[in-house]
Amino acid sequence: MLLAIDHVQLAMPAGGEAAARGFYGDVLGLPETPKPPHLAKRGGCWFENDALKIHLGVEADFRPARKAHPGLLVSELDALKARLVEAGYALKDDEPLEGYDRVYVDDPFGNRIELLELLAGGEGA
Repeated sequence: MLLAIDHVQLAMPAGGEAAARGFYGDVLGLPETPKPPHLAKRGGCWFENDALKIHLGVEADFRPARKAHPGLLVSELDALKARLVEAGYALKDDEPLEGYDRVYVDDPFGNRIELLELLAGGEGA
């Protein structure tokens, strides 16, 4: 029986750890957690809090995920959007989604990330 998603794995190019830390750690505010030693030697990095786990793994023939993406539920989307713009990230709007305010942003590697905030009184989709 499926219970929940444990984590989302995204790909990144070799040597991208500093850029990943800048985006996922500094801008999005996810704390980095150490990878197990036997996995750390492969490169990449993991970002986790109590509710969310995003793991970035090095892919030799890396290509960004332009359509497939995680949808991250956030609070204070306007403040997060301002931090993203201040850090130099371009925001992309899309068709409205009932019950949510949302925006897309590419991580430093071109992976598409959707940020969603539940509207007041909304139940989501």
